[in-house]
Amino acid sequence: MAARNSMLVMVKKVLLLLLGLMVFIQLIQHGESSYPGLSDYHQQINQLSSIKASYVLRNGVAPPSRSYSTPPGLSGSRIHHATDYGGDPTGVSDSTDALEQALFDAFRSPIQSTQLIKGVPNLGGSQLHLDGGTYKISRPLRIPEGGANFMVHSGTLRASDDFPINGHLIELKSSSNSFSSEFITLKDLMLDSNFRGGGVAVINSLRTTIDNCYISHFTTNGISIQDGHETIVTNSFIGQYINVGGDIREKDFSGIGININGNDNVITDVVIFSASIGVMVQGQANTLTGVHCYNKATGLGGTGIYVREPGFTQTRIINCYLDYTGIVAEDPVQLQITDSFFLGNAFITLKSIKGNICCVNIVNNMFTGDYTGVRMIQLDESNEPFSNIDQVVVDRNNVRGMVLKSTVARGTVWRNGTRWTADFSQVLLFPNLINNVQYTLHVGKGDGTFPNHLLRNVSQNRVTVESNVPVSATLHVSVDQNMIHYI
Repeated sequence: MAARNSMLVMVKKVLLLLLGLMVFIQLIQHGESSYPGLSDYHQQINQLSSIKASYVLRNGVAPPSRSYSTPPGLSGSRIHHATDYGGDPTGVSDSTDALEQALFDAFRSPIQSTQLIKGVPNLGGSQLHLDGGTYKISRPLRIPEGGANFMVHSGTLRASDDFPINGHLIELKSSSNSFSSEFITLKDLMLDSNFRGGGVAVINSLRTTIDNCYISHFTTNGISIQDGHETIVTNSFIGQYINVGGDIREKDFSGIGININGNDNVITDVVIFSASIGVMVQGQANTLTGVHCYNKATGLGGTGIYVREPGFTQTRIINCYLDYTGIVAEDPVQLQITDSFFLGNAFITLKSIKGNICCVNIVNNMFTGDYTGVRMIQLDESNEPFSNIDQVVVDRNNVRGMVLKSTVARGTVWRNGTRWTADFSQVLLFPNLINNVQYTLHVGKGDGTFPNHLLRNVSQNRVTVESNVPVSATLHVSVDQNMIHYI
């Protein structure tokens, strides 16, 4: 009898083990399936649970009850999963309420007595984890104020068909003039604005990072940065329409890829493949490096990088790629464009607003065109001519199939006579402006006469030297449009 009971106990244990294995197999199969199979998975699990429950009840064992002592997100972990709050990772149902609740919970448990910038509590690295899902939202996902050290990552947000057209999918805003957010990170996200507004708005936030994001189908801004300080956008792709160039809709591209209206921001290693303007800069001390713009060709009315901060620019554009679309800078003061590549007749426009241009370096760039006479740098003086020109250096650039322009030039002229003229009007950037001239008159060896000579005229970007007697001589001239102050 005892042996029989032992055998029954053993059989029960084996059966329970087999049932557990069946559940485990179903979990593995679910882990390898896609979201559309989620309902089938739940149905299978429920069937297995019913079988197990009926078996253990028949054998006098009650099934374990499941209850949660704390709601999702409050169990001690600072990682808040969107699906734990009822978010639909298939993108079929609206997940706005679920994501907002997850954000609320993430911001309600800061680390006690620790802050970053004064008055902004440390959230200890809290996260909203999207778990690779696609979530439809019908209003902007607004990150709460009053928190630092927080991340949203690893999934897709898509605007619904009734999303407000003046909103952004993710908005980080401060209701006051002081910083209420710091060290917020948006990472590994795809943001589909569904042609309903913009992608991300960062307003008066401190040290925000947008990393490895793909932002598409916006009508206003892919990324909008206003006020605040030290936002970094890196390793990201931004485009209104998804393409790889040559899009038949290009003439209709609108919106701005990245709109910067603030100071001390960094844009690095970013591709902007469709928008009316790639990057708009309306602030000081911003840096753009490794930015590739082929957003909309200049010939179709597009601009790659538009620097609109006349009189106080302080912007550096370094190692960028302007692909059939160029750079426009209004009344630039302290602007540097260097080590960049301009393809397809792309050029730089210096636009006069009040006639000021100062402390500008455009050096070590490459320009490639189609040999139709397009100048690598052009002046837009439709408002008024540049009249206050100081410390502008355009030099050491190279062109292929375009017209070279520079603020420094050298030339050589041979003539047998009393007057030598070197014409630099085709190469010098500014009209009728030569501030410095150096020249040498080299008389041939066969001519025993060494004449008296002088600089007779400097006008219309031409240099004329005259001698007192006719000689066979070569004039070597160097000119500079900069004002150099000697002590």
